[in-house]
Amino acid sequence: MAPEYLEIVPATPVVSERNDNLAEAERIRRLVALHGSPLLILDCEAVRRQYHALQAALPGVDLHYAIKPLPHASVIATLRDEGAYFDLATNGEVDMVAEAGVDPIRTIHTHPIKRDSDIRYAMEYGCNTFVFDNPDELKKFIPYAGKVNLLLRLSFRSPDAKIDLSKKFGCSPDAAMSLLQQAADLGIRVKGLSFHVGSQALEPTKHVEAIKACALLIQQARAEGLPALEVVDIGGGFPVDYIDQVQPIDTFCAPIRAALATLPAGTRLVAEPGRFIAAPAMTAVSSVMGKAMRDGRWWYYLDDGVYGSYSGRIFDYNHYPIDSLDFFGERSPSVLAGPTCDSVDVIEDDIMLPELDCGALIVGRMMGAYTSATATDFNFFKKAEIVVINEHVAEECDVVPLTA
Repeated sequence: MAPEYLEIVPATPVVSERNDNLAEAERIRRLVALHGSPLLILDCEAVRRQYHALQAALPGVDLHYAIKPLPHASVIATLRDEGAYFDLATNGEVDMVAEAGVDPIRTIHTHPIKRDSDIRYAMEYGCNTFVFDNPDELKKFIPYAGKVNLLLRLSFRSPDAKIDLSKKFGCSPDAAMSLLQQAADLGIRVKGLSFHVGSQALEPTKHVEAIKACALLIQQARAEGLPALEVVDIGGGFPVDYIDQVQPIDTFCAPIRAALATLPAGTRLVAEPGRFIAAPAMTAVSSVMGKAMRDGRWWYYLDDGVYGSYSGRIFDYNHYPIDSLDFFGERSPSVLAGPTCDSVDVIEDDIMLPELDCGALIVGRMMGAYTSATATDFNFFKKAEIVVINEHVAEECDVVPLTA
């Protein structure tokens, strides 16, 4: 007979969490047994969860998924079925949404600098809303006046953002009225304003500042008799937890919601989330290829590295939550290195790990954004295979085009 205490002591959250961890570890082992390593596990349920969390935090805002951090067909299909919109920047991204059967009215093209062939390619698909930020770009749309709607991108530099996206693109708010007048003189319809304060913003302050500036420009344009500005695109930058914890998304967006409420009634509100939706959706799994004791620390050489799935360590300046799959045992300072012959290929040079054997599995969390998208096959080490879980087709939602 089992000891009596086992019958009367209820399960605790710690026990439940440990059981969940063990169950996940078993799932990961099964996937590695089927597909090998390195491996990226793409969870479509995480995509849905993140999309709905941001949707709840920004009610009334049309969320256009920015494809570049995780351009995967299953992500596109999942968001399509949830009623999402899409933010396109290249012909390849146009191809992705077209192949997924996304209605063009769900899309905008937001690259501020384009070739004429890029404009025509998007228009042939059916996307007719574009972004510009300077006079030369505006002139590219003269042949398409009457067929396109433009958003004028503004620049708001944000020192707190991980990636400053207003350094390379956007005009100063002071130059906006001149560009709006030029567009009106050319007969090109400017439908609204857009901005992007930068990726992984830690505070919403710059979003709020930018929205207030847009409100003033909308009033000024109306006062000067220019066509009404009916759209405000607040870009992305919504933060996620990596090593450090960030504000919950509802808390982060509360001041943004308040600022959006001050815009004229009927203003079409748009956002371009990328990282927020993509980052939590993918888990990286790699194997220890070899080990060596160097200067009193174990160096573990993995079959994935900064030239592969951990490319975001370089391109995105990110540290990811990383641990061994078997996380029990005494830990000591260790180094995780990638497989290539390049000495820069080090994922973490000071990480606490239990002693590992060759073949042990290392798991990286929050690996959906700017990882596989920027991975290479340098030194002929293969990129990680992406395995998709939790896919299903939901009912299509009604959408309203920006041109409505």
